[in-house]
Amino acid sequence: MGIEIDKTLIGPAGEHLVLARLLSRGYLAAPAPRGTRKVDILVNFIDGGEPFLIQVKSTMTSARNGWWLAQKHEDIRDEDLFYCFVDFKPEQPDVYVLPSVTVADHVKSGHANWLATPRRDGGVHKDVSGRRIDNKAQWDGRPEGWMAEYKERWDFFTR
Repeated sequence: MGIEIDKTLIGPAGEHLVLARLLSRGYLAAPAPRGTRKVDILVNFIDGGEPFLIQVKSTMTSARNGWWLAQKHEDIRDEDLFYCFVDFKPEQPDVYVLPSVTVADHVKSGHANWLATPRRDGGVHKDVSGRRIDNKAQWDGRPEGWMAEYKERWDFFTR
C-alpha cells in the first residue's frame, strides 16, 4: 500500500527537483519570490551571461496524461523563459525542458484543433480557459512521444 501524497506538495517538490538539477550542473539558480508573475526559478551566470527564467509544472500522473496550463500560456513567448515539466510518475522523475515559444505554439494549435474537432457524440467542444500539454499524439499533429527530444535538455541553458 502506497503513501497518500498531499497534492499541494507536488508543485514545490517539482521546483526543488529542478533547482537541484540546475545547481548540480553548476548554474546559479534560486527560487523566485512568492507570487512572482510567470516564473518560479531565476537563473543567472556569475561570468555575466544572460539570465533566464523557469516556470515549473509538475504531475504525479505521468507525461502521458500531461500538465494543465491556462489560455495565457498561448501568448507567452519570451526568449529568456523556459518551462520545466516534471513527471514524478517514473521511479526516477523526468524533467522536460521546453522553450516558451514551443509551449505557446503547442497549446495554441492543439487547443484550436481540439475546438474544431467534434466531440465523441458529434457535438461541438465548448471553449474553456484550460489548456493541456502532454506526450501523447496531439490535436496539432505531433507524434506520440514528441516530448522525448526535450527530456533533460539542460543544454538549452548553455551560453
